[in-house]
Amino acid sequence: MGDVIIFGNGKARPKTEGEIPIYGGNGILGYCDQFNYQDETIIIGRVGAYCGSVFYKNKPIWVSDNALSAKPKERNNTKFLFYFLKNLELNQFAEGSSHPLVTQTLLNSIDIEIPEKETEQKAIASVLSSLDDKIDLLHRQNKTLEAMAETLFRQWFVEEAEEDWEEKPLSFFGDIICGKTPSKKIHSYFNGKIPFIKIPDMHGNIFVFETFDSLTEEGMYSQSNKTLPSKSICVSCIATVGLVSMNAIESQTNQQINSIIPKKEYHRYFLYFFMKSYYDLLHSMACGGTATLNLNTGSFSKIPVPYPGNKILLAFQAQVQPFFDKIFTSQKQIRTLEKLRNTLLPKLMSGEVRVEYDAN
Repeated sequence: MGDVIIFGNGKARPKTEGEIPIYGGNGILGYCDQFNYQDETIIIGRVGAYCGSVFYKNKPIWVSDNALSAKPKERNNTKFLFYFLKNLELNQFAEGSSHPLVTQTLLNSIDIEIPEKETEQKAIASVLSSLDDKIDLLHRQNKTLEAMAETLFRQWFVEEAEEDWEEKPLSFFGDIICGKTPSKKIHSYFNGKIPFIKIPDMHGNIFVFETFDSLTEEGMYSQSNKTLPSKSICVSCIATVGLVSMNAIESQTNQQINSIIPKKEYHRYFLYFFMKSYYDLLHSMACGGTATLNLNTGSFSKIPVPYPGNKILLAFQAQVQPFFDKIFTSQKQIRTLEKLRNTLLPKLMSGEVRVEYDAN
């Protein structure tokens, strides 16, 4: 690989904050006021759990000492090499089991075969980039739609809140379900088609469609009263407290998540935004040592929620429902595009599928 790519070491992150992203093994770590790379750059996780992860940026960034940089040598395309490295799954080459590590020496020694013509590299990168661009556009549209709905929530229930609105416990609006993990000793409970939501599955997802772990029907039925109908509101309540998502299809969660099954359809998105707005208070309610925050189900059920009356909640639901319907559809499209990209990636890299580069 050393004949094709120039690798470099990252540096300790600057202490002064700014607007330039700092990249580590798991993507953006923070922001600073300096950069050590300013054009097309591939970032590779160097050490730990995210060792071998690969990112691409074409703007000023700071590559931290948890990562390596990668630049193409002459007559090679940066975006193609980014996809090529992703397809290689570099973590398989890592040294050390308890503390995995990839180094420049290790990467330079890996034997690879790539198309010699840069035009073919560009053609492959163009196909994959077009899919990623569509995925990115849908993600940005979803963020905009959610922000528009959240603006309405703040206007209706924060800025124009009435002093005489009665407070009700959260359990008034929905049934509270604390998740649970089935016995891991029974292997037939796992690797089925029922999503089993954990906190990492919630990050960045308004609706959770897919999860790292899943249950069989046997595993689901082994736990009574733990199954969530679609679009229940899931809230992380242990360790990473305050994340809010909705399950896209019938699911279960682990014990780190409390969920709300709305008693009325018009409670749903009001509760979603209320729980998101409650982030700081959820942290203040969570107790435990400095290492692990824990908001128990009893306290969660008693969270005071302003009750503006059914008429206002119905009107709010009517306003924001179209936004969430669009988000739901877009997330399904994102899944389809991601599956297509992930199917094409190894086939394009192996030459099983060939494309021609159109300079126009």
